[in-house]
Amino acid sequence: RLRKGINILISTPGRLVDHIRSTECIHFRRTQWLIIDEADRILDLGFEKDVAVILNALNAERETRQNVLLSATLTEGVTRLADISLNDPVSISIADEIQKVPEPASRTDRAASSSSNCMEQENFAVPETLQQYVMMVPSKLRLVTLAAFILQKCKFEKRHKMIIFFSSCEQVEFYHELFVKVLSGGSESEQPGRSPLSSASLQFLRLHGDMEQEERTQVFQEFLKSKTGILLCTDVAARGLDLPQVTWIVQYNAPASPAEYIHRIGRTARIGCRGSSLLVLAPSEAEYVSLLASHKINVSELKMEKVLASLMKDDRFKLHRAGSKKSCGKNPQEVRERATVLQTKFENHVHSSEGTVQWAKKALQSFLCAYTTYPKDLKHIFHIKSLHLGHIAKSFGLRDAPQNLTALPAAGSKRKTKPKPKRSELLKKTQGKRRLAELLCSEYSSGMDTAGAKVKKK
Repeated sequence: RLRKGINILISTPGRLVDHIRSTECIHFRRTQWLIIDEADRILDLGFEKDVAVILNALNAERETRQNVLLSATLTEGVTRLADISLNDPVSISIADEIQKVPEPASRTDRAASSSSNCMEQENFAVPETLQQYVMMVPSKLRLVTLAAFILQKCKFEKRHKMIIFFSSCEQVEFYHELFVKVLSGGSESEQPGRSPLSSASLQFLRLHGDMEQEERTQVFQEFLKSKTGILLCTDVAARGLDLPQVTWIVQYNAPASPAEYIHRIGRTARIGCRGSSLLVLAPSEAEYVSLLASHKINVSELKMEKVLASLMKDDRFKLHRAGSKKSCGKNPQEVRERATVLQTKFENHVHSSEGTVQWAKKALQSFLCAYTTYPKDLKHIFHIKSLHLGHIAKSFGLRDAPQNLTALPAAGSKRKTKPKPKRSELLKKTQGKRRLAELLCSEYSSGMDTAGAKVKKK
């Protein structure tokens, strides 16, 4: 096809470099446009040298060409890439248009603005049709609050399409299975699971990096065609996916940077459509809101009590007492009781077999490992020591904190800590090591001597 000639070539950097080096028929004499999409991500993945090779190959055959760099976030790397790939660049920025700031026209202006700390100075622009919310939820109530929010938006209000972001593949798998088993289906008469959506049933889908490409494509197409549903995913779905009619983005685990926050919420309110986003934070993580505000990302608070009150509409979570009447109001005590019933349902399912308990523990461990990977400048907000392990365990449907997770190393590795050896044992070990070292030295020196002898003989 390359030999015959094509109008548009869409490629990954590495594959195009491979063609440049090994395909004789490829040429760029008539190339009019070069578009580098997701420029920041291309650099993050280490393709800077490949992009340089592509630019050199194109420049060698035709210099008059329009180059375009596209990125939702401007980083120092993107600015550096712009310097080598663009001549007299014009910066087209939505942030500039919204804030009525003059556009930096020259490279020197942009270089000066990005030479200072990029993370501290960068401001982001979001569509005016996007409403952003934050909800403070104690760790032990995270699971029931998320479930209540799903029920409120996708069952009682209906016509909502939701994407929920988690920090690990194990969490996506675990919560997908848990919600399918406990939340799917409105009443006993309905069929739970992946049946076509009725007025009350819920459809849960999952998407993460450990899935086969064929399965990922199938899930993408299924969610694309459905008018309502809930997609549980990792950051693999934070970029490059255009999913129409997505009305809610829920960030169950906070992103590692404001830039990633922007990419996640960018899955909704696309091309003039309306959308909403919700960030779920623990009280110890409240300072993250101030960090977002410093980047011109302003979020409104959504009260947890208001979300939990939606459980009053579902009689599956009613606490059955003798002589109790049907309650229409939002009695805080009854809301708490219903939240407890829902939490008990989750815990009963998790503890129904040893396999599901182990699955919950694995998901919990993956969450803790992910929590330790927040960047250094966010450690004062997201620190592993600020978590209450027993309360976190509740959010995974576990009744108690698993004992074998308390000794989890800070780096997130799975290495088990061994008991300290006694002094007598240490002495034996050091003596043994000395003997081994002496043996090795003698072997090495004797080997050298014999080699010298052989040379002399020759």
